Amino acid sequence: MSIIMSTEMEVELPNGGDLSSSKILLENLPVLLAGIWTKNDYSQLKATCILRSLVTTGYKPHTDGVIQLDLVPRLVKFLSRYDFPKLQYEAAWALKDIASGTSENKKVIVESGAVPKFIQLLGSANEDLLELAVWAIGNIARDSPKYRDLVLNSNVMKPILSQFHDHTTLSMSRIASSTLANLCSGKPKPSFKETKPSLPVLERLVQSTDEEVLKNACWTLAYLSYDDSNDQINAVTDARVIPRLIELLSHSSPSVLFPALCTIGNIVSGNDKQTQTVLDHQVLPCLLNLLTNTYEMKIKKKACWTISNITAGSSNQIQAVIKAGIIQPLVLMLQTAEFEVQKEAAWGISNATDGTHDQIKFMVSQNCIKPICDLLTCSDPKIITICLEALENILVVGEAEKNLSHTRDNNLYASMIDEAQGLEKIVNLQRHDNNEISLKAAKILETFWTEDNIEEGNDENLAPFGFVLV
Repeated sequence: MSIIMSTEMEVELPNGGDLSSSKILLENLPVLLAGIWTKNDYSQLKATCILRSLVTTGYKPHTDGVIQLDLVPRLVKFLSRYDFPKLQYEAAWALKDIASGTSENKKVIVESGAVPKFIQLLGSANEDLLELAVWAIGNIARDSPKYRDLVLNSNVMKPILSQFHDHTTLSMSRIASSTLANLCSGKPKPSFKETKPSLPVLERLVQSTDEEVLKNACWTLAYLSYDDSNDQINAVTDARVIPRLIELLSHSSPSVLFPALCTIGNIVSGNDKQTQTVLDHQVLPCLLNLLTNTYEMKIKKKACWTISNITAGSSNQIQAVIKAGIIQPLVLMLQTAEFEVQKEAAWGISNATDGTHDQIKFMVSQNCIKPICDLLTCSDPKIITICLEALENILVVGEAEKNLSHTRDNNLYASMIDEAQGLEKIVNLQRHDNNEISLKAAKILETFWTEDNIEEGNDENLAPFGFVLV
C-alpha cells in the first residue's frame, strides 16, 4: 500500500501495510517516522506526511503511538518552519487531527506549546494552512473551559474574527464559525469582555444561507445570551439579530431552528423591556407554529420554555400570549405531551396565573384546571409546587367572583378542582415528603375548604382529612 501525500510524494508502507493494522503501527511506526528527527528537509517532510496520514484515519492506536514516541513537540516545532510551507502544512494537519481526539491528546498538544504557534499562523497568507490553524484552535478550545480560556487569554479573538470578510470562502466560514462557537461556549462562561467583540460578526453571519454557518452562529448567540445579569442580553439585542433569529424559527433544519429558539428563549428570560423587544418583532405566531405543528420533542419543549419566560413578564405580555391563541395549544401540551414538555408547559400556565383576574378566567375557560390537577401526582417536586401555586391563584379569582355574588356564594373554581380529582390530590399532598409542598397544600385547604365532612363524594378517599366547600 502507498500513501499519496498533498506534496505529491508517494511513500510505500512496509509489507504493503494497511493503515488500520496495529501490526504496522507497532512494528514499523518508529522506522516510518525516523526521518522526522533528521536535519534533511525531504526526510522530515516524508516522515511528517506519513504521520499525518496515520493520524487522519482516526484510528486511536496510531495517534497513541505518535504521542508515545514523543513526536508532538517535533510537529509543533515544524509549525514555525515559515521557510518550508509544505512541512508547516503537514504538521498543522497532523496536529489538528490529533487535537480532535481525547482530552489527553489536547493536553499533550497544549503542553508542547502549540497554541501560540497556531495563533501566529492566523496571519498566514496560505488559505489552506490558515484553515488548519483555525480548526486546530477550535478543537483545543472545545475540550474544556480551562483550554478555552487559555486560548482566549492568548488574544485569539481578533485574528479569528478577522477571518470573516467579503472574500471569505464557504469552507473558512464554516470552520471559523465553529471555532467561534467553541470559544464562546462552556460552563463557567468565558469572560464577556473577550467574547463581546464577536457580536458585529455574528450579526452578519446570521444572514448566511448556509446551514452549517447558521447553526454555528445561532449557537454562539445562544451562549452569549445566557446571562443572569441581563447585561449580555442587552448586548445581543443591540446587535440587531432578533428579526433574523425569529425568521430562523421557521427554518427547515432543526439544527438551525433549535439554537435560534434557544437564543430567543434566553432573551425573553431577561427583563420586561428585553422581552418586549422580542414580542415587538412578532415572535408569538412563530411560537404558536412550533406548538401546533409536527416538531421533535426538544423543539416543543424549548418553545414551551420560551413561552413560560414571556408569561413570567407583565400582564400586557401575558395578554399578548392570550391574544396570539397560544393558551389552548399550551394546555394541550399540558394534557398530552411527553413529561419533559409538560413540565415547561406547566411553567407557562403557572406563570400566566400571576396575571389579571380576567386573564385567569380565560385560562380556566381553556380547560387548564384538569391537566394542572393531573400533574399534582408527578415525581417532580418543583412541578407539583408550581401547579399548587397555579391552583391557588385560580382559587383566589374564584373566591373574588363568589364575593361579588357572581357565582351564588360558591367558589366555582373550587368545585371544578374537586371534579378534576384535584381536591383529593391536594389532601394527599399534605403528607408529601417535601415540606414546601405539604405546607402549600395545607394552606390551600385551610383557605378555600372547611374541615367538615364532605356530604357528597367519595369520603373514604379523603380520610382522615375531610373538607367541604366554603
